[in-house]
Amino acid sequence: MNEQQIREEMAQLCVSLFERGFSVGTAGNVSVCVEDGMLMTPTNCRLGDVEPDRIAKLDRSGRHVSGDRPSKEVFLHQALYETRPQTGAVVHLHSTWATALSCMKDVDPEDCIPPITPYVVMRVGTVKRVPYIKPGDPKSGDLIRALNGSAAGILLANHGPVVAGKDLFSAVAAAEELEETAKLIVALRGIEVNYLSDAEVTDLRETYKGM
Repeated sequence: MNEQQIREEMAQLCVSLFERGFSVGTAGNVSVCVEDGMLMTPTNCRLGDVEPDRIAKLDRSGRHVSGDRPSKEVFLHQALYETRPQTGAVVHLHSTWATALSCMKDVDPEDCIPPITPYVVMRVGTVKRVPYIKPGDPKSGDLIRALNGSAAGILLANHGPVVAGKDLFSAVAAAEELEETAKLIVALRGIEVNYLSDAEVTDLRETYKGM
């Protein structure tokens, strides 16, 4: 897939996320790694309004080289590309249920999402939470780097989810799965839940580790 095709896919998937309520207002940002740098959705732009030719491009050093000005959350994306070399795309949303989960006091920061369905294990894996940092602060990248690439899914406390994937479609699908799983977790609070067993989780990870 060439860069223009990637830009078109970005715009299409961003519009889809917006129209289905995974992002509201100008919240959320998406990036894709390309051969000579990174493509990123512009700052102060609704995901529903992303246009292929206005997507920002940064070189490998993080310098803005073309398109509209990139999102102020660029540090989150750079940190995941640096610590997870297999990452091809990153999706950051302010989706309702995952953001709600990020605000809860009793969430385990080392493992925010219990194995409630096979799909969250298959598509997202372990999700960690990092402490609150104001949006756009470069320190948010430092918090993600401190995880040393141990999680593809991260909850920013009181902010929202960040998900890395091997390509853009995979990252979007994982972000959607994380949101729906967070919804289930909140809906089932106070109810005894039958989680997948350790053996079942291990089997899923071994079977679908190439996804």
